[in-house]
Amino acid sequence: FSTAITITEQPVSVSVPVGYSFTLRCRAQGRSSLQYQWFCQYQSDCRLIPGAINQDLPIIAEQTQLYTCRVNDLHRNAVFSDWVKVEVHQCVARGLPPRLWQGEPVIVLNPQEQRVEVGQPLQLQCAAMGVPAPSYQWYRNGNLLEQQKRKKLQITHTRLSDSGTYLCCASNSHGEHWSSAVDVHIGE
Repeated sequence: FSTAITITEQPVSVSVPVGYSFTLRCRAQGRSSLQYQWFCQYQSDCRLIPGAINQDLPIIAEQTQLYTCRVNDLHRNAVFSDWVKVEVHQCVARGLPPRLWQGEPVIVLNPQEQRVEVGQPLQLQCAAMGVPAPSYQWYRNGNLLEQQKRKKLQITHTRLSDSGTYLCCASNSHGEHWSSAVDVHIGE
């Protein structure tokens, strides 16, 4: 019963500049003809998008929102796609993304040098645009930091050994881009 509809292509999260146009895609297979309906969630409000009844949803990026697609058949079976995030960067430096941007990661926020006392928290930030949305990986002195896979690197209680040079790699299916390297000084 539940396998009456199978989603064969899930929509993909993206991270794009404001005003950028692109298309979210959803594909499904079923035993009878299928109907599609897209929904968006902004803050905690989930809304049906009027007229968004195709497999493809064209979007002009305005604000960061979540989207999902409901697929139903004529026998009252329905499935929802994954929720995907359309992250919109409001103020992007001139010349970014490059004119012939193919969706490869473009760093829009680099980490800043930090001086922190031992035992105090450390936070470094990195952000990149990308289609699909990039994943993040932090490094210290060239060594991969196993746990640090988000835009924000957070260490609750620093130790002297947390000193060093940090950088972040943003990657997606089109390639990778490295943030600038920054020095973190942990002092007594």
